[in-house]
Amino acid sequence: MNYGTRVKNRTVKSFVSLGASIFLGLTLLASGSGKVPGQVEFMDALFQSFWSPTLAYLIGYCLPWVEIALGIFLLLGVFPRIVAALCLPLTAGFMASNSVALSQGVEQFPSCMYCFGRWEELLGTISPLQALCFDIVLFCLALVILLFHDDELLHFRPWFIRRKEESSNGINFVQTK
Repeated sequence: MNYGTRVKNRTVKSFVSLGASIFLGLTLLASGSGKVPGQVEFMDALFQSFWSPTLAYLIGYCLPWVEIALGIFLLLGVFPRIVAALCLPLTAGFMASNSVALSQGVEQFPSCMYCFGRWEELLGTISPLQALCFDIVLFCLALVILLFHDDELLHFRPWFIRRKEESSNGINFVQTK
Protein backbone atom coordinates (compact mmCIF):
# COMPACT_ATOMS: atom_id res chain seq x y z
CA MET A 1 0.00 0.00 0.00
CA ASN A 2 1.55 3.27 -1.06
CA TYR A 3 1.48 6.64 0.64
CA GLY A 4 -1.43 8.03 -1.43
CA THR A 5 -3.67 5.05 -0.72
CA ARG A 6 -3.00 5.28 3.02
CA VAL A 7 -3.85 8.98 3.00
CA LYS A 8 -7.06 8.37 1.03
CA ASN A 9 -8.17 5.47 3.28
CA ARG A 10 -7.48 7.45 6.43
CA THR A 11 -9.30 10.49 5.06
CA VAL A 12 -12.37 8.40 4.15
CA LYS A 13 -12.40 6.76 7.59
CA SER A 14 -12.04 10.18 9.17
CA PHE A 15 -15.02 11.62 7.26
CA VAL A 16 -17.19 8.56 7.91
CA SER A 17 -16.43 8.77 11.63
CA LEU A 18 -17.07 12.52 11.67
CA GLY A 19 -20.41 12.12 9.88
CA ALA A 20 -21.48 9.38 12.27
CA SER A 21 -20.45 11.51 15.26
CA ILE A 22 -22.39 14.52 14.01
CA PHE A 23 -25.57 12.56 13.21
CA LEU A 24 -25.54 10.58 16.47
CA GLY A 25 -24.65 13.70 18.47
CA LEU A 26 -27.43 15.79 16.92
CA THR A 27 -29.96 13.01 17.47
CA LEU A 28 -29.03 12.61 21.14
CA LEU A 29 -28.94 16.37 21.68
CA ALA A 30 -32.37 16.83 20.07
CA SER A 31 -33.85 13.93 22.00
CA GLY A 32 -32.50 15.09 25.36
CA SER A 33 -33.29 18.76 24.83
CA GLY A 34 -36.84 17.89 23.86
CA LYS A 35 -37.38 15.91 27.07
CA VAL A 36 -35.94 18.45 29.53
CA PRO A 37 -38.69 21.11 29.24
CA GLY A 38 -41.38 18.48 29.69
CA GLN A 39 -39.84 16.11 32.22
CA VAL A 40 -43.18 15.73 34.00
CA GLU A 41 -44.91 14.68 30.76
CA PHE A 42 -42.01 12.35 29.98
CA MET A 43 -42.32 10.68 33.38
CA ASP A 44 -46.11 10.43 32.97
CA ALA A 45 -45.52 8.61 29.69
CA LEU A 46 -43.10 6.26 31.47
CA PHE A 47 -45.60 5.61 34.30
CA GLN A 48 -48.27 4.65 31.75
CA SER A 49 -45.96 2.12 30.14
CA PHE A 50 -44.34 -1.02 31.53
CA TRP A 51 -41.68 0.67 33.71
CA SER A 52 -41.76 0.38 37.49
CA PRO A 53 -42.16 3.69 39.40
CA THR A 54 -38.55 3.63 40.62
CA LEU A 55 -37.15 3.09 37.14
CA ALA A 56 -39.53 5.65 35.69
CA TYR A 57 -38.22 8.31 38.11
CA LEU A 58 -34.61 7.36 37.40
CA ILE A 59 -35.09 7.37 33.64
CA GLY A 60 -37.21 10.52 33.72
CA TYR A 61 -34.67 12.58 35.63
CA CYS A 62 -31.38 11.18 34.32
CA LEU A 63 -31.94 10.13 30.71
CA PRO A 64 -32.45 13.61 29.17
CA TRP A 65 -29.28 14.96 30.78
CA VAL A 66 -27.25 11.89 29.77
CA GLU A 67 -28.48 12.27 26.18
CA ILE A 68 -27.57 15.97 26.15
CA ALA A 69 -24.10 15.33 27.59
CA LEU A 70 -23.32 12.50 25.17
CA GLY A 71 -24.63 14.54 22.24
CA ILE A 72 -22.49 17.55 23.13
CA PHE A 73 -19.38 15.41 23.59
CA LEU A 74 -19.94 13.74 20.21
CA LEU A 75 -20.55 17.04 18.44
CA LEU A 76 -17.43 18.57 19.94
CA GLY A 77 -15.35 15.47 19.31
CA VAL A 78 -14.29 15.13 22.94
CA PHE A 79 -13.44 11.51 23.80
CA PRO A 80 -15.44 10.22 20.80
CA ARG A 81 -14.60 6.54 21.25
CA ILE A 82 -15.46 6.52 24.95
CA VAL A 83 -18.71 8.41 24.30
CA ALA A 84 -19.58 6.01 21.46
CA ALA A 85 -18.94 3.09 23.82
CA LEU A 86 -21.32 4.70 26.33
CA CYS A 87 -23.92 5.15 23.57
CA LEU A 88 -23.97 1.41 22.86
CA PRO A 89 -25.76 0.34 26.07
CA LEU A 90 -27.99 3.42 25.86
CA THR A 91 -29.18 2.59 22.34
CA ALA A 92 -29.42 -1.10 23.28
CA GLY A 93 -31.76 -0.04 26.09
CA PHE A 94 -33.81 1.99 23.61
CA MET A 95 -34.03 -1.05 21.34
CA ALA A 96 -35.10 -3.28 24.25
CA SER A 97 -37.74 -0.79 25.33
CA ASN A 98 -39.17 -0.53 21.83
CA SER A 99 -39.07 -4.32 21.43
CA VAL A 100 -41.09 -4.73 24.63
CA ALA A 101 -43.53 -2.07 23.42
CA LEU A 102 -43.92 -3.94 20.13
CA SER A 103 -44.48 -7.23 21.92
CA GLN A 104 -47.23 -5.61 24.06
CA GLY A 105 -49.11 -4.71 20.92
CA VAL A 106 -49.83 -1.67 18.79
CA GLU A 107 -53.14 -1.07 20.55
CA GLN A 108 -51.44 -0.49 23.90
CA PHE A 109 -48.45 1.49 22.52
CA PRO A 110 -49.45 3.13 19.21
CA SER A 111 -46.53 5.58 19.26
CA CYS A 112 -43.11 5.98 20.80
CA MET A 113 -44.22 8.07 23.75
CA TYR A 114 -42.11 11.18 24.13
CA CYS A 115 -39.07 9.83 22.25
CA PHE A 116 -38.09 13.33 21.14
CA GLY A 117 -40.06 15.25 23.75
CA ARG A 118 -41.23 18.70 22.72
CA TRP A 119 -39.73 18.26 19.25
CA GLU A 120 -42.55 15.82 18.47
CA GLU A 121 -44.94 18.77 18.27
CA LEU A 122 -42.96 20.02 15.26
CA LEU A 123 -41.70 16.75 13.78
CA GLY A 124 -44.53 14.37 14.62
CA THR A 125 -44.48 11.13 16.57
CA ILE A 126 -43.02 7.84 15.41
CA SER A 127 -44.26 4.31 15.94
CA PRO A 128 -42.35 1.82 18.11
CA LEU A 129 -41.29 -0.04 14.96
CA GLN A 130 -39.91 3.16 13.41
CA ALA A 131 -38.19 3.98 16.71
CA LEU A 132 -36.68 0.49 16.82
CA CYS A 133 -35.29 0.87 13.28
CA PHE A 134 -33.95 4.31 14.16
CA ASP A 135 -32.31 2.92 17.31
CA ILE A 136 -30.64 0.17 15.29
CA VAL A 137 -29.18 2.85 13.01
CA LEU A 138 -27.95 4.80 16.06
CA PHE A 139 -26.36 1.64 17.46
CA CYS A 140 -24.58 1.04 14.15
CA LEU A 141 -23.37 4.66 14.07
CA ALA A 142 -21.90 4.26 17.55
CA LEU A 143 -20.11 1.12 16.31
CA VAL A 144 -18.78 3.04 13.29
CA ILE A 145 -17.35 5.72 15.58
CA LEU A 146 -15.87 3.12 17.89
CA LEU A 147 -14.26 1.12 15.08
CA PHE A 148 -13.28 3.76 12.52
CA HIS A 149 -12.27 6.80 14.55
CA ASP A 150 -8.58 7.26 13.75
CA ASP A 151 -7.39 8.96 16.93
CA GLU A 152 -6.38 7.29 20.17
CA LEU A 153 -8.89 6.23 22.82
CA LEU A 154 -8.42 9.23 25.12
CA HIS A 155 -8.50 11.79 22.32
CA PHE A 156 -9.55 15.13 23.78
CA ARG A 157 -8.85 17.64 20.99
CA PRO A 158 -12.11 18.55 19.17
CA TRP A 159 -12.30 17.90 15.44
CA PHE A 160 -12.56 21.61 14.60
CA ILE A 161 -9.29 22.50 16.40
CA ARG A 162 -6.26 20.95 14.75
CA ARG A 163 -2.63 20.93 15.81
CA LYS A 164 -0.09 22.94 13.81
CA GLU A 165 1.91 19.90 12.74
CA GLU A 166 -1.09 18.33 11.00
CA SER A 167 -1.45 19.03 7.33
CA SER A 168 -4.43 20.79 5.77
CA ASN A 169 -6.35 17.55 5.34
CA GLY A 170 -5.83 16.60 8.99
CA ILE A 171 -3.34 13.83 8.29
CA ASN A 172 0.41 13.79 8.74
CA PHE A 173 2.17 10.58 7.72
CA VAL A 174 5.84 9.80 7.93
CA GLN A 175 6.82 7.98 4.79
CA THR A 176 8.81 4.82 5.43
CA LYS A 177 10.92 2.75 3.08
